[in-house]
Amino acid sequence: MFRLASLACAIFTAGLQAAPVVVTNISGYGFNDQRQLQQFSVLVFDDASGKVLARGDSSVAAQYPGAAQLNGQGKTLLPGLIDGHGHVLGLGQNLAQVELRGSSSEQEAVARVATFAASNKEAPWIVGRGWNQVLWPTNTFPTAASLDEVLSDKPVYLERVDAHAGWANSKALALAGITKDSIDPPGGEIVRDSTGNPTGVLIDNAMLLVEQHIPTPDNAAKIRALNAAFAHLLALGITSVHDAGVDSDTVKLYQQLADEQKLPMRIYPMLSARDPQLPQWLEAGIIDDPTDYLDIRSVKIYGDGALGSRGAALIEPYSDKPEQKGLLVTAPDKLTQIMQMTIAAGFQTNVHAIGDLANRLVLDRFEQLVPQDKRQQSRHRIEHAQIVSPKDIPRFAKLHVLPAMQAVHATSDKNMAGDRLGVARLRGAYAWRSFIDQGSIIVGGSDFPVELANAFHGIHASVTRQSQDNQPVGGWLPEQKLSLTEALRSFTVDAAYGAFQDNSMGTLAPGSWADFILVDRDIYQIPSEQLWRVEVEQTYVNGKQVFAK
Repeated sequence: MFRLASLACAIFTAGLQAAPVVVTNISGYGFNDQRQLQQFSVLVFDDASGKVLARGDSSVAAQYPGAAQLNGQGKTLLPGLIDGHGHVLGLGQNLAQVELRGSSSEQEAVARVATFAASNKEAPWIVGRGWNQVLWPTNTFPTAASLDEVLSDKPVYLERVDAHAGWANSKALALAGITKDSIDPPGGEIVRDSTGNPTGVLIDNAMLLVEQHIPTPDNAAKIRALNAAFAHLLALGITSVHDAGVDSDTVKLYQQLADEQKLPMRIYPMLSARDPQLPQWLEAGIIDDPTDYLDIRSVKIYGDGALGSRGAALIEPYSDKPEQKGLLVTAPDKLTQIMQMTIAAGFQTNVHAIGDLANRLVLDRFEQLVPQDKRQQSRHRIEHAQIVSPKDIPRFAKLHVLPAMQAVHATSDKNMAGDRLGVARLRGAYAWRSFIDQGSIIVGGSDFPVELANAFHGIHASVTRQSQDNQPVGGWLPEQKLSLTEALRSFTVDAAYGAFQDNSMGTLAPGSWADFILVDRDIYQIPSEQLWRVEVEQTYVNGKQVFAK
């Protein structure tokens, strides 16, 4: 059951005759082993092994007189982008669901549901994702009643953009047995009206009350969703993803695709701590794939909820709702137990923590559970590290805990975070510069499908701290901006570091995999406000073209 994915097919076996390919007429950027930016105009890779042989100028090309030639046509060449925190199956499934991202009101979201339902009459449930009440004029949670007006005879369930809240119609609530008398589950909340009746919104662990009744897709449907996600990601220049929280069934599908040589990009799955088979995976040990298509050595643990739904666990109450402090979706004793189990098994332990309380609790446990001489080599991570008490930020460096952060969350949350947190707590919010300046390595990502799966949006947000309409002027909390090189590193070699893969990808240094992209403009020669507009024209994995515009 727990076997090594054997993607190492003929093209990777030793002894094949080298087949150099020289890429010329490019403006190339990569990194050296010190993570410093390197420019080059020629890249040479071995088509047989899929590895970089050399890079430099025309003198390097002259060393391979009989090599195949690839003309870059003056384009900019970058390392393949690595998304350090995404959800691949969720992305693929979202591509076939109601898309509520960008809906301007509850009424518009309901209208989209009605349109989708009319075109998908055979669907037993109507599911979707992407609503965000913070962007609506009312700034209030939606209700089951508004969904009932357009669809009352079929269950509807819609995840909030951050996947930490769900919106159900009355049919779905009834199927789940949720009534006025229902008790909130630990780590969850059934939102209620003034008379105590459920409104239709469920927070964090309460979402499971409905989700367990949604028909489970079969493996064929999951593979279709994965393939849709792969195609979408490769078109965006993403050649590797750290898949954050994957159940056994999905990991086995990845292994199947790898065995059949049908995995077109690299996947670094974090085993879900919620999966009943986690102990067996840990007992079986780390799976180190020599091709780096499917390295299995990490676990995703869930600490708290999200800020937008007030589920992020805070030390002090929410500024805009003083009776709430958020939710710990994993009880502290249970969190200790799971972290101890994964650390003892030698697996990288990656804990979701958004609020300052959750971050502190996780840091406390890393300090208690990881021996000092094992901290740096273990590369344990906190996923999001979004709101951190300023006095806890130095602990990341001291404990060698990596912050895995998503820059686009800051530009998405900037109009809401101040209301939730107040001014004082913003000093430790989305604090990329503070982490970089103390020597922390940031694992960059997008958290797709919570956000769009476009790394250039994250690079733009990192550098400008602005939305794509250049707001606010000068950037939001601009003292936390990153340089372009730091931002690019977070989506290449630094993300690779977060998966123990920095010696084989993310740099385009000799000996690394030839994962690279050609883009339509030189990111170092354009105004920073245009970074989000960069478009990928070609994507290569292992020296093989997997996307062309």
